Amino acid sequence: MTDESREHVVPGSDEDLDTADVEGHDFRGEFDFFDLLSTYETTGFQATHLSEAVDLLTKMDEADAKVYLTMTSNIVSSGLREVVAALVREGFVDVLITTSGSITEDVIKTEKPFKMGEWDVDEAEMRERGINRLGNIFVPSDRYVWLESYLNDFFDDFFDDEEIRTPTEFARELGETLDDEDSVLKQAADNDVPVFCPALTDAEVGNFLYYYRQGIGPDVGIEIVEDYDRLIDEGMLADETGLVVLGGGVPKHHAIMTNLFRGGADYAVYVSTGMEGDGSLSGAPPDEAVSWGKIKQDANDGEREAKNYTQVEAEATLVVPLLAATVLADRE
Repeated sequence: MTDESREHVVPGSDEDLDTADVEGHDFRGEFDFFDLLSTYETTGFQATHLSEAVDLLTKMDEADAKVYLTMTSNIVSSGLREVVAALVREGFVDVLITTSGSITEDVIKTEKPFKMGEWDVDEAEMRERGINRLGNIFVPSDRYVWLESYLNDFFDDFFDDEEIRTPTEFARELGETLDDEDSVLKQAADNDVPVFCPALTDAEVGNFLYYYRQGIGPDVGIEIVEDYDRLIDEGMLADETGLVVLGGGVPKHHAIMTNLFRGGADYAVYVSTGMEGDGSLSGAPPDEAVSWGKIKQDANDGEREAKNYTQVEAEATLVVPLLAATVLADRE
């Protein structure tokens, strides 16, 4: 009976696995940040996915792929704004797809900072004080009062020559008015990186455009189909494309959908906390996009050495600075 039960508890195995040993970083001796990151490959769990992401970003760069960076507005709300601006400034990003909140908050931060706050607050009291909460980041409402005045002046010039404009024109010309070197819009305008914003009205820009049209008339407006044509062309004309997808939503889907027209993106790195189980686009992993033809199938039957996509299941502020550090170090 004892021998029989041992078979269940310790069944043993005859197979000798030929994969790498699981090992973490050895902190003895002189510390090197990039040596630490290199050990993520054999650390396991999400650290190994981060190592895959680093490898894929390097491959995108070496292949001179057209890199699409997609992000939701919380990226700009946080200190990742400066990180994204650096990636644009240093030439890693070729196409930026984002939300209207990213644009409004980027402009606000050129003049007035967001402030560190707390998660646990009296929300009704915050409303009384005129303070808006984004997680543990506080944004006083006077920022939006200033933004409305700034955009109203901008709208006069923007719609002066043409009454119907596109979101990419809006982002570029707005970026040209900004002086802050940490502004994503300014860096995009200075480095000829188009900023696509398919849902431009879905933030304060939309609110202020509404009020502006009430005063000037209904003839001015934003047209999005021309930008969609241009975004498709960006992929069709590229030899290879790579996607760096931070979060989900409309920016993510515009990147993968427009790459469908060229047979799929060649590389993809997702950083996401989205849940696959609800069937949403935001939670969909990259292999689901392969089934739609939006990301190409990896070359060698999914072997890790040839893998062309990965997903890091982690919150972006923890991961993106590490990825950016490796990309920017390779460019020095």
